[in-house]
This record gives sequence, structure tokens and C-alpha cells, in this order.
Amino acid sequence: MSNDSKILVDVRNLKKHFVKSKDLLGRPSGVLKAVDGVSFQIRQGETFGLVGESGSGKSTVGRCLLRLYDYTAGEVRFDGQNISSLDEKQLKPFRRKIQSIFQDPYSSLNPGMNVLELIGEPMNIHGLYSGDERKEAVAALLERVGLKREHLYRYPHEFSGGQRQRISIARALSVRPDFVVCDEPISALDVSVQAQVVNMLEDLQAEFGLTYLFIAHDLSMVRHISDRIGVMYKGRLVEVADSDELYDNPLHPYTQALLSAIPVPDPHAVSERIVWTDAIAEGEAHELREVSPGHFVALP
Repeated sequence: MSNDSKILVDVRNLKKHFVKSKDLLGRPSGVLKAVDGVSFQIRQGETFGLVGESGSGKSTVGRCLLRLYDYTAGEVRFDGQNISSLDEKQLKPFRRKIQSIFQDPYSSLNPGMNVLELIGEPMNIHGLYSGDERKEAVAALLERVGLKREHLYRYPHEFSGGQRQRISIARALSVRPDFVVCDEPISALDVSVQAQVVNMLEDLQAEFGLTYLFIAHDLSMVRHISDRIGVMYKGRLVEVADSDELYDNPLHPYTQALLSAIPVPDPHAVSERIVWTDAIAEGEAHELREVSPGHFVALP
């Protein structure tokens, strides 16, 4: 991926707040700021990793990009078009260009539909192929993700977790998207299968010219697949940098603490664990500033 590639996704001061409670008159009395002023860009052909602890807001960012959530404030531009205020009719062509792979492949697949129906449904919605042509297209996608034609008439419960996730990937690719939001796509899989799925995602990216937002908490896997990485804490981005730069030279205290938690595959190694506390967080800054080319950090 070249730095000269065009910007495909441009997120500007994105905010998503949820009402936690209301007073006796029905007015909001408590608000959860799940995403609170996030800005970043993803270039065409790039994989942008988004990491952070549970509850940091990273999955909410992904759902906002998919327009599964309406935003509280801010905007998202896709290929130069502001999609923030599009209605459902206007969103239909956009939804073909942006697809998703969710964390749990079983709950994201309709148990009452077979594989041909699951993968063929998006094609039908967007008017791609028909009849035998659609069946052949689905079979070709199945083979591309490592499954077989004989699986066409089987149901989700008849597959392993890794196979179900391959079906989800085939479904995401069925409408030939430009951008895929991968929301923790390997966290529910066995360790032995995770590397296979990530390697397949990389191969598919090269083959189809895909752009990824890769949301995960497995920091070692994120480094492997991502070109750049953003670190989220309490709904805000605290650091953004090239993958190797972030891991080799983390600047924000939260990033340093997060990376120190990565297990070391050596029983005799002594790891220096940094404990993140509220006392450290008190001096946090919110605005990202560039400290070196391509390395942005919110320092107090």
C-alpha cells in the first residue's frame, strides 16, 4: 500500500453517545460516550488496525462506518461522499461497497438458511446474477475460501467455527465490495485456525483489491496484518502510527501498557508489565498531534 493511494474512508470527529438513563420527564440524565471525537483516514488497499481494551469503543466505530448506528456528531466520507446523512434508499449502493465480517460467525448467519441462500441473498438484493449463474458464483466463492461445492445445501450448525467464518467471508465478498469492516473476525476461533483465516484475508485483499478496517484485541495478530494501527481508549484515539513504528516505539502511556500485556512465548523470559491506572489517565490529552511523519499521539 502506497502513501500516494487515494483516501477511501475519511472519519471526521465521529461521536456516538448512548443514553444510559432518563429522568421522570423522559429526558436523558446519563450518557455513555462510546465514541467521542475520533478522526482517522484509511487509504485504498490499506489495512487499518483498531485496537483497545473491551469497552474502548472500537466496535462502535466499525458499526458507525457501516451505518448500523447513526452518529451523534461528526461525519464519515466514503470515496469522497459524505454518507452521514444518507437515507435508507440512498444507502443501498453504498452498502454494496462496504461489507462486514463479525466476531461470532454462528450468530451472524441465519440458522434457517443454507449456504447457497446465505451467500446468494446479498447478490439477489443488489441484482447480481440469477438462477444457475448465481449458484455457480456462490460455488466459486466457497471454493475460494477453502470450502467445497458439496457444502452449498448445508446449514450453519453443520460446520465448525472456522468453516462458518469462511462462509461469512464469502458472503461479505459476494457483492464485490471495496471496503470490509472486520470486527474481531478471529477472536471466536481456535488458535490453530486464526492464522489460516488471517492469511486468507491477506490473500483475498491482494486478489480483489480490498481495503480493511481490522478491529481486534489480539495485538500480535493486528501487527501481522495491519499497515497502520490506531489505539483507542475510552472512546478516543490516543495514538496512530505505522504498524512497526507503533510496536517498536509506542509513545502514549496507554499504548505502552497495552503492548506490555502481550504474552512472551518464553517461560524463562521476564516481561516488564506496565499497569495502567486512573492516576496515569488523569493527565490524558484528547487531541492527536504529529510527533514524527505518520506518527500521531495524544500526549498530556
